[in-house]
Amino acid sequence: MMFCMKSRPRLRVSVQPRYLPEESDATQGVYAYAYTVTVVNEGEVPAQLVARRWLITDAAGRSEEVRGLGVVGKQPLLRPGEAFEYTSWTRLATPHGRMTGCYYCISEDAHGFEVEIPSFELHQAHSLH
Repeated sequence: MMFCMKSRPRLRVSVQPRYLPEESDATQGVYAYAYTVTVVNEGEVPAQLVARRWLITDAAGRSEEVRGLGVVGKQPLLRPGEAFEYTSWTRLATPHGRMTGCYYCISEDAHGFEVEIPSFELHQAHSLH
């Protein structure tokens, strides 16, 4: 007897970062950024986001890895066609940097899989001109 996944989950992730001047202090070397993540289930089976891993790198090349269960205290179950959006934030010691990562997920039929979070830049709108 063969056990197979009935269908492969397919989650799409997009990220929209923004600089937070009110939480930043250049004189102290603190630059804060919010990022809004949207996860859409484009597959045919429900899938649950259970954990995350982020790699945050500043302009000096210093990296910090962040791992944890869920996102913003939740482990959303996404049915086909559903989306989940959340906003979080991070601080850097330099005016710009980048983030990348992945989500660890499980399908409704108990198959684990990873979803890549596209790499994105953290920068002040005027800092690249």
